[in-house]
Amino acid sequence: MSEPHPCASRDILRDPRLAFAFYGLPILAIVAAGAAPIDNIWRGAVWALACLVMGGACIANALRCGRVHCYLTGPFGIVMAAAAALYGAGVLPLGGDGWNLLGLALVVGMAALAFGPERLLGKYRTGRSPQA
Repeated sequence: MSEPHPCASRDILRDPRLAFAFYGLPILAIVAAGAAPIDNIWRGAVWALACLVMGGACIANALRCGRVHCYLTGPFGIVMAAAAALYGAGVLPLGGDGWNLLGLALVVGMAALAFGPERLLGKYRTGRSPQA
């Protein structure tokens, strides 16, 4: 068995409580808001906040430990937050299936960006030293 990467101890994804707080709860909020009979502006606000939390956590994790996929999923989460807010406000014209399109883009985009880069480049940036 290989020795863990020196930055692995700083990876928030290794702590199930943090992973649930920063990813599980926002996903539950998106699902709940998607199913709830609420106005688009409120749905957009919930989705945007949830995507901001996930994207911000990824950016923080990239800076903390150099997790490869977080360099991509973080900015993607921020872009998806903007898209959700704009669609919810009626500014982004995605039609009647806009929430379905945004949900599909979020799921497929996050999955592709989370798993693809790490298969190609490894889990952590090489040459990254742990910080105290």
